[in-house]
Amino acid sequence: MKLLNSSFKLPNGSHLQNRIVKSAMSENMGTLKNAPTKNLINAYKVWSKGESGLLITGNIMIDSKAIGEPRNVVVEDYSNFELLQEWAKSIEGTKTHIWPQLNHPGRQAFAAINKKIVGPSSVSLKMGGASAMFKKPTPLTEDEIWDIIKRFGITAKIMKEAGFTGCQIHGAHGYLVSQFLSPLSNTRNDKWGGSIENRARFVKEIYREIRDQVGKKYPIGIKINSADFQRGGFTEEESMKVLQILSNEGIDLIEVSGGTYEKPAMVGIKQKKSTKNREAYFLDYIDKARKITNKPLMLTGGFRSAKIMEQALVEDKLDIIGLARPYCIYTNLAKDILSGKLKYIDTPLPSSGIKMLDKLGGVELPWYELQIHRIGEGKKPNKELSGLAAFFFSLKNIFFKSFFKN
Repeated sequence: MKLLNSSFKLPNGSHLQNRIVKSAMSENMGTLKNAPTKNLINAYKVWSKGESGLLITGNIMIDSKAIGEPRNVVVEDYSNFELLQEWAKSIEGTKTHIWPQLNHPGRQAFAAINKKIVGPSSVSLKMGGASAMFKKPTPLTEDEIWDIIKRFGITAKIMKEAGFTGCQIHGAHGYLVSQFLSPLSNTRNDKWGGSIENRARFVKEIYREIRDQVGKKYPIGIKINSADFQRGGFTEEESMKVLQILSNEGIDLIEVSGGTYEKPAMVGIKQKKSTKNREAYFLDYIDKARKITNKPLMLTGGFRSAKIMEQALVEDKLDIIGLARPYCIYTNLAKDILSGKLKYIDTPLPSSGIKMLDKLGGVELPWYELQIHRIGEGKKPNKELSGLAAFFFSLKNIFFKSFFKN
């Protein structure tokens, strides 16, 4: 594991102690007022002891009026600054970095917990029977777009002041940045829609605003789709163009993923057998990306064998290995991989026995969330946890938040 265990220098000068990074996952562990909880902070204290190069948090929403899940953490002012400082200190005494993932859900927000749903255009989510849980979004006005851009910068600045060592923009998986990039969800005919240059304007301005707020030396990364995997959606060629735009702007780390909750390629559903066997889901894309950007590339999705992780680095296909769900099962993940203790990662595929739910990932996501909850409570992960119980746990959270609104 020579390269996996080697340090890596980001463009801004920050050093990661090794090439293994915890990618962002949905934690849904905030309070009903969307503040960080002690259990959430404790989960990161546990993970920090596992000696990863970097821990990227789950969604930090930039606006309390737009949350993706009932218990997302929201940072729009200094209301919970002491808790944010405590969260940032979860890595104290280690060489691990911690970055918040900054996000706005756009149309991908439950109607039960949001009074107003917005998006680039008035285009509804298409998720079969689950579509009923979402409203048709109201198109954002010019002033509202600039307000959201400003909010990304404000949140990044607050997180920096709290002690977080960098930040990541969530530009993938069908959230607002991803919605602006896709011609399926962005049908605008102004400067924010149409050509890929116009559709990428939103994320470019977010990057610039964050950079203005945090300074030149603070690392800013992005998570971006290789493609949406939907007919007429955000294509690989368009994604390459966005990579070039952001690289020219000075982005510090590009994490590659793919898919949306309408087409969830990021969790392996619909992936070809040959792709699953080689583990790295988006390796063809990253091979091409390597040729058009000199910025560090991180690939998340499918890695399970330590041997294949090392091989990807040896072949210089990428710089950073991103892992997500394995962290829910193996709390000392990086340490165990690098010591040779863990050669293959076994991640369960929970099932509810209800085909529609399983197809939409309606069981997988809350099942892994519940494992994070266990870690935060000081318990060990439980591979035997019921998939159906996890689904009902998720539903309870949505309706409870709807009933007891802020």
